Amino acid sequence: MTAPRLLGGRYEVGELLGRGGMAEVHLGHDTRLSRPVAIKMLRSDLARDPAFLARFRREAQSAAGLNHASIVAVYDSGEDYATETGGASVPVPFIVMEHVEGQTLRELLNDSSPLAPAEAARITEGVLDALAYSHHMGIVHRDIKPANVMIGPQGQIKVMDFGIARAVADANATMTQTQAVIGTAQYLSPEQAQGHHVDARSDLYSTGCLLFELLTGRPPFQADSPVAIAYQHVGQPPPRPSTLHPGIDHSLDAVVLHALAKDREARYQDATSFRADLQAARLGRPISAAARGTAAGAADATVALAPVGAAAATTALPVAGTYAGPPAAVGSNTATLPAIGHDPDDEPRKRRGLAYFLLVLAVLGALAVIFVAGKALIDRPGQNQPKVAVPSVIDLPVATAEAKLRAIGLVPVASSVASPKEVGLVVDQTPGAAEMVATGSKVTISVSGGPDTVDLPDLKGFTKDEAATRLADLNLKVGTIKEVDDTGLDKGKVASTSPASGGAVPVGSAVDLNVSSGKVTVPDVVGKTRNEAADLLGQVGLSVKTTYVDSTQPENTVLKQSIKATTKVNDGSTITLTIAQPPPPTPTTTTAPPTTSAGPTLPTVTTTTLP
Repeated sequence: MTAPRLLGGRYEVGELLGRGGMAEVHLGHDTRLSRPVAIKMLRSDLARDPAFLARFRREAQSAAGLNHASIVAVYDSGEDYATETGGASVPVPFIVMEHVEGQTLRELLNDSSPLAPAEAARITEGVLDALAYSHHMGIVHRDIKPANVMIGPQGQIKVMDFGIARAVADANATMTQTQAVIGTAQYLSPEQAQGHHVDARSDLYSTGCLLFELLTGRPPFQADSPVAIAYQHVGQPPPRPSTLHPGIDHSLDAVVLHALAKDREARYQDATSFRADLQAARLGRPISAAARGTAAGAADATVALAPVGAAAATTALPVAGTYAGPPAAVGSNTATLPAIGHDPDDEPRKRRGLAYFLLVLAVLGALAVIFVAGKALIDRPGQNQPKVAVPSVIDLPVATAEAKLRAIGLVPVASSVASPKEVGLVVDQTPGAAEMVATGSKVTISVSGGPDTVDLPDLKGFTKDEAATRLADLNLKVGTIKEVDDTGLDKGKVASTSPASGGAVPVGSAVDLNVSSGKVTVPDVVGKTRNEAADLLGQVGLSVKTTYVDSTQPENTVLKQSIKATTKVNDGSTITLTIAQPPPPTPTTTTAPPTTSAGPTLPTVTTTTLP
């Protein structure tokens, strides 16, 4: 029996679990800690580059510092050596990771696709949890895709390859001279496709592509080559998921389209806000105004359905920058777009280039005119086309309404409007119920996006965080936070709001919070009785301590207070009151008169004069 291969003198390499575009993953065994592990061994062509090895080690160390329930843990990394057939010794970089029982999301999609919207949202929320943590720790994944997400036996979500994709991407910038970028074509952000700087928002775009595929069974963009897909990411709007799968709710459409905004400034700015909207859509609560605005401004795109292929590999793609005509035939996953250049001293060549450019513009203009005219002819119902009665879809959920219209050959066009009705219900339709229209006609349905105003609740006594959460649930924001005195509340508790509670405020507006500073103003109690002073001080949250001094003032009158009136002190502070008490009695001596008869001497009598 052949002894198992041992890496780093510690890790036994077992059966092959999977193979990707840059590595193989094997089941392994940690002989030191006696536990199962997963061992990822990098491709030999990547391993031969010293710059890559340096970056790889650095990024593996960064990824090993991530400790989150939704991230596959990296235990160790190192290099071993293997001898090739010709006798050369080559390095074998490896990463030792947590072994997760279960299957990748790619395998799940291959078995059952698309997923139910609620399950798709739940899985994506787990991915966003992992990204929120990694972005906070300063690590951008750069290669979010179904093959990099594990689903545990109990439905746990685990994202893997943190830091590894970044090491490959950074190394690739120096390994090639073609400005190629690393990524999986179907999940590339526009800035990745163009070779621009990548940040956390690029991961959110890729997650939007992932969510699109979970909901519809296919990525948002498909083409015959990675180059063509990259161009679509840069310049073509994504279709609404509901056009490919009618059961998808309008709010999920909006969340996906907002995540897939081309301009990174226009999409979700952090994983937390993306997750909050996705959870709200899953639970039927209002989503953010930004997402609703993106959905309202997005044009519907018609994309032909295609079967979901095998797992896409991480490939090197060209920068989708300057375009000088159709790309050359692609024979592999790596291609280079031609760059436009000219010799400033070659005037005839410049004139030919200008002529070609004008010719292309003319051809494109003619094609656009033909397309618009042809589309108008196609969209116009024929004179003898059969007609149907428009059904009433008011008060139906948008998915049900769209399915009902499609069932009789009509085309629903949904738009979101403010309404007090439940979010997602149809509130109006054009044409109206029972009107006769040609089959294939469009029916515009107005869908409730929730009310445009909400009643502001009483937030008194809430903490700042509790108030912010309550406002977010109502699609409101926290405005300015101001500390106020004399509230009778503990420090940090909300004393009042502006606008005041109980009134109607516009959805999406800001609410200012007046928060207790914990300070109170000391009242003036000098001259009052002890009981009156104690009542006044107790009403503002101050404690009382008393001392007594002799005084000719009325008994129990407050003569002095330890802290001056109008002073600001912490709630619960103690005020010492000086209280008047009667002075002690003054003693007097009386001598008895002498007696005339002999007898015993009488004692001296002392009397006391009472005041």
